[in-house]
Amino acid sequence: MTKQRNLRIVFMGTPDFAVATLKKLIDYNYNVVGVITAPDRPAGRGRKLRASAVKEFAVANNLKIMQPTNLKSEVFVDKLKALHANLQIVVAFRMLPKVVWQMPEYGTFNLHASLLPNYRGAAPIHWAIINGEEKTGVTTFFIDEKIDTGAIIMKQEVFVSEKETVGELHDKLMTIGSGLVIKTVKQIEADKVITTIQPKDKDLKTAYKLNRENCKIDWNQNIDHIYNKIRGLNPFPTAWCYLDNGNEEHMSVKVYAVSKITELHNYENGAIKISENEIKVACKNGYIKVEELQLPNKRKMDSKSLLNGFEFEKNAKML
Repeated sequence: MTKQRNLRIVFMGTPDFAVATLKKLIDYNYNVVGVITAPDRPAGRGRKLRASAVKEFAVANNLKIMQPTNLKSEVFVDKLKALHANLQIVVAFRMLPKVVWQMPEYGTFNLHASLLPNYRGAAPIHWAIINGEEKTGVTTFFIDEKIDTGAIIMKQEVFVSEKETVGELHDKLMTIGSGLVIKTVKQIEADKVITTIQPKDKDLKTAYKLNRENCKIDWNQNIDHIYNKIRGLNPFPTAWCYLDNGNEEHMSVKVYAVSKITELHNYENGAIKISENEIKVACKNGYIKVEELQLPNKRKMDSKSLLNGFEFEKNAKML
């Protein structure tokens, strides 16, 4: 009978997505000897310092916390060594220097929210929906020198529904991912890990970092592209476009919940049609029905509430 390894775990992560995994490790009584998370950052109108979600959980559970600004600094590396961890687990953190990821005896593994090798990068959940994928998943892999290229330990697939938003898929993968981490830890604990080297395909899909430009809606694309993009950015960071409402200056609007109506029409792409408390925007092969949107310096509203206090001009257009 194989003797179980006695694990001493350092956990690294920052947002809510990572908290689910840290909680699972605690629930399973694993020995988490340290938590590494981002420094507190100014947030909100008052710009008060706000702790990360992982730090808040770690404080509530009396876990040892470190918040380095420089992962290569001798002071941090020495403190990390002093924890005598033999396994490091990374979920939604930043890229680690070699001196950190090669430190523990049993390695450092990462949970990534895609089926690697596809969707390596910063925003895998968003791009899976934006690209209209019907399935995605989570992967655990040992970290190496490059981003998301290390040897795969385990994967788990999930189906993506046609109406699912990135917020909904995020929460689903967060839960499934935390379970996959526990399965991975059990394999490492029992010394039964079998890894798979990632293929070096050139035609892989990439999870590019999101920015203002690639979150902008192009109303000249077909209805499915536009629909997938909007739900793939809802609720964060949110798809946007300009509204031409007959004023000299176009206003920037955020578009949240939408549905699609496939039918032929003769309207110009981006033309806005108002009927029975509905806001429809014309595009190739149909209309995007806007159910929630946000005007500049206003709160997010459903279309009926917006139309009660805002008037679209006859020739209004989304640009």
